[in-house]
Amino acid sequence: MKITDPRVLFGLRLVEIRQKKNWSQERLALESGLARSYLGGVERGQRNIALLNIFKLAEALEVAPEVLLEMPAEASKASAGRTRAASTTRSSRA
Repeated sequence: MKITDPRVLFGLRLVEIRQKKNWSQERLALESGLARSYLGGVERGQRNIALLNIFKLAEALEVAPEVLLEMPAEASKASAGRTRAASTTRSSRA
C-alpha cells in the first residue's frame, strides 16, 4: 500500500535522518529543544508539525529544512517495487 499521508512521510524521513546521525529521540529532543514525546508523535505521523519546528529540527540535525521534506527512502523503495510489479503484470497480459 502506498504511503500518501504527508505526516507519515515526514516522520519516516525524520527517522531516516536521525538514525544516520546515530541519534536517539532523546538526543534530538535535547538538541532541538522539542519534547521527546512530541518527536515520537511526529515520527509516527500522528502530529501535524509546525513550520517553526521543522526549522528547529533542521538546525539541530545540521541539514537544510528542505532535506526534511524529501521523500523518504522507505517510501521510494515501496513505490518502485509496486511500479515494477504493475508493469510486469501488464506485459504478461499482452
